[in-house]
Amino acid sequence: MTDEICRFGEGKERSDVKWEQLLSTRRSRSPAGGRRYERQTDLRSEFEKDYHRIIGSASFRRLQDKTQVFPLDQSDFIRTRLTHSLEVSSFAKSLGQNIGENILAYRKDPSFTMRMKEDICNILQCAGLIHDIGNPPFGHFGETAIREWFERNLPKLLYRGQPVEQFLTPQMREDFYHFEGNAQALRLVTKLHFLVDERGMNLTYALLNTIIKYPVSSLEIGKYPGDIRSKKMGYYCADEAVFREIQKETGTDGRRHPLTFILEAADDIAYKTADIEDAFVKGFLSYSLLEEELKKLDGSASSEEHAFSPLQKLQQLYGRAKDMEMENPEEYAVKNWIVRVQGFLINCATFGFTSHYDEIMAGSWKHDLFYRTYAEELMEMLGDLALRRVFMSEAIYHMEVEEAAMLNCLMEEFVRAVISYDSGDEQRPMDRRLISFISDNYKNAYRYHARGKTEGERLYLRLLLATDYICGMTDSYAKRLYQELKAIL
Repeated sequence: MTDEICRFGEGKERSDVKWEQLLSTRRSRSPAGGRRYERQTDLRSEFEKDYHRIIGSASFRRLQDKTQVFPLDQSDFIRTRLTHSLEVSSFAKSLGQNIGENILAYRKDPSFTMRMKEDICNILQCAGLIHDIGNPPFGHFGETAIREWFERNLPKLLYRGQPVEQFLTPQMREDFYHFEGNAQALRLVTKLHFLVDERGMNLTYALLNTIIKYPVSSLEIGKYPGDIRSKKMGYYCADEAVFREIQKETGTDGRRHPLTFILEAADDIAYKTADIEDAFVKGFLSYSLLEEELKKLDGSASSEEHAFSPLQKLQQLYGRAKDMEMENPEEYAVKNWIVRVQGFLINCATFGFTSHYDEIMAGSWKHDLFYRTYAEELMEMLGDLALRRVFMSEAIYHMEVEEAAMLNCLMEEFVRAVISYDSGDEQRPMDRRLISFISDNYKNAYRYHARGKTEGERLYLRLLLATDYICGMTDSYAKRLYQELKAIL
């Protein structure tokens, strides 16, 4: 890494939290009982074991049929949640290698070891695989559709003749109004894989804390103005005890885990570059339009001369393709440009972390890793371009109208069915049939966690049972079930 690529910042704060604690190998059910590595016949580290648990899970496999940008797309090129997650996993591991090597080379922490660098890489590789595992069908629009359904309908829902909201605490209500795939991911991996027992995948606490992007409840959104950690909620009221235990064990105490910044950067690199490539392949974006956008960026008042020019690189690649007499020089240029940009962004994210190392470790860094680096404007441009040319296009709007109709129907049917489930009240025959569709894993998890709870808490858990089931659906299954419920032949 060189100084020309990204600026250094200044960090002077140091926290008492150490990497040994941040990299806790403890699990909710952990016979080894803590952070030590014990000699055994299985030579995998605890984080390598996490990796095998994840890739063997049904929830991970379902990502192959969940939307990244284009729902139910028939192309074998366009990304799904699975291929996106694999890319994030790869970028996150690469960033972990760069940053771990920097900590060692510049002796930023005398207690930091080569083994810790390996652990960081393994944790980040796993975190990339599961960072979107809680997202509902139809991508981020699915999250929006579920939130909007609750905004319209939760105030009108009745339980035993009384408004459902009267049975819920303020935090429970806000959980539904701010429904969030990140919070659902934590819930899924800690509770909903009810296979061995109630502890879900029983992953290490270091990994679990890495995927908690927002260590605040639904009542604390925006609590820290200008601080990225309170942008959204990170856990449901039902999962607060799990969240607190993870934070206590890893020593983060309401702050982001340092590795969360790296995971977020990997996610940003993956989706912002992939959206451009997928948009080009689908015909939403042309070479010439991308070139024009980069000219605006290259000529902006705040731009500076540095080692990497996105515009020049795109034009160089196009010129090379023309010299080689390629049939489609635009395609060659755009696809190869994406790879070059990804490498540049990895360098900038590495500098973003290492130059603000003390602040990140102290929990006082409020920004992402691209803040005030040469990559910041490029990242903003890529996101804005995808928004204008893809997400705000008529074709995507048509898809989203169809997706909203499907999710609204599923929410209407299953929320109504779960309200009276396990309440002692008489259920409608149709509601009993709908409840039978819900995975036994989810129902077992509900029954376990509902034991000894108040009536309001049980009702809240039943509402979560409906969102748990719907979030677990693939795009194809959600569409098929909607068609069955509507008797669409």
